Amino acid sequence: MDTASPRYLLDDLINTGQQQQEQQQEFLSSLETIILTIFLSIIIIMTVFGNLLVMVALCKDRHLRKKKTNYFIVSLAFADLLVALLVMPFAAIELTTGQWRYGEIFCLVRTSLDVLLTTASILHLCCIALDRYYAICCQPLVYRHKMTPVRVTVMLSGCWLIPIFISFLPIMQSWNAIGIEDIIEERHVLAGGSNDTSCVFLVNRPYALICSAVAFYVPLALMVLAYQRIYVTAMTHVRQIETLQRAGSAPVSGPAPVITVRSSTSSDPSEHYRLRTTRGPSAPEQAPIANSRMRVETKAAKTLAVIMGCFCLCWAPFFITNVVDPFIHYSVPWQLWTAWLWLGYINSGLNPFLYAFLNRAFRRAFLVILCCGDERYTRQGSCSYVHVHRACSAASVNGTSMALR
Repeated sequence: MDTASPRYLLDDLINTGQQQQEQQQEFLSSLETIILTIFLSIIIIMTVFGNLLVMVALCKDRHLRKKKTNYFIVSLAFADLLVALLVMPFAAIELTTGQWRYGEIFCLVRTSLDVLLTTASILHLCCIALDRYYAICCQPLVYRHKMTPVRVTVMLSGCWLIPIFISFLPIMQSWNAIGIEDIIEERHVLAGGSNDTSCVFLVNRPYALICSAVAFYVPLALMVLAYQRIYVTAMTHVRQIETLQRAGSAPVSGPAPVITVRSSTSSDPSEHYRLRTTRGPSAPEQAPIANSRMRVETKAAKTLAVIMGCFCLCWAPFFITNVVDPFIHYSVPWQLWTAWLWLGYINSGLNPFLYAFLNRAFRRAFLVILCCGDERYTRQGSCSYVHVHRACSAASVNGTSMALR
């Protein structure tokens, strides 16, 4: 017995160490779950608040309702709000608990809503890009012909109807599972053996290609083309202004031509960049106006880069993985899938800041709402360049003025 005691003591020490290690792992797991829950809750709350504020602003501000293109932004906010209310909470519960407790039918409904609403959000971004392209890069008559109220209604209807054909229709009919039934059943077994504890969604190659093309790659191509043309237009105006500055710095006899500068990013087709050569103030007096105009054009181009950068950063990883995964035998880890999916959800929270909070008229409406109707924020400003040293620091984008400072 005396010789065995040291071995028993060693076993007790080992068991005690293992128990302490298990307790430490459980504590870390619980701490990670709490941190993850707080992080996901913040994302959901910010998404709901931002998009709800955009919708309330349009309802309360008659000046915003006058601009038909603002309805693209509000419809986008409605889609993103539904993502935050109907999709993100269930995804967060499943992620934090590791289980799906709502049955097979609701799993299909939740997945269909996910595809429907996120696709609708992306298609709205594409429509906003096309609206800006027609407003900025085309002639006034072309814009009025393209963006009639009927055309706007048709585009908005398409943003909501097209996603139905890649969400509820194929998913409820299980078209996405044709040919991969064995793989899906294997995932069910690995996840717990019953769909009561898991919500497995895998897609075959045809569905992955078609869905990704409709929901991301085609809208991305249209957005890149539209914003590339807008960027070129803005940079062209910057170069024209620099040329006018150099010409204006030379000594001239008599009054210099008046430079009438219209915002190149205006959604009002009648307010495009143009020059008229009438008698007016001297060239040196026009320098502050040209400098301000050049700053606005440059910031407008940078804003477009930020919009495209955020969109690609949020959704490109998910859709690239969505296309690649079926061709590598569904070997992408679920952790990576989850990270890319939530990165796409974050885009729904960024959209109000990119498309509304940067918008001067929307921002004024937000201040009125948050400050309980304080009349100091109801004054409507104007953007004009009619006097020396009077230069507006905002360019009109998407139907209202968009602050770029």
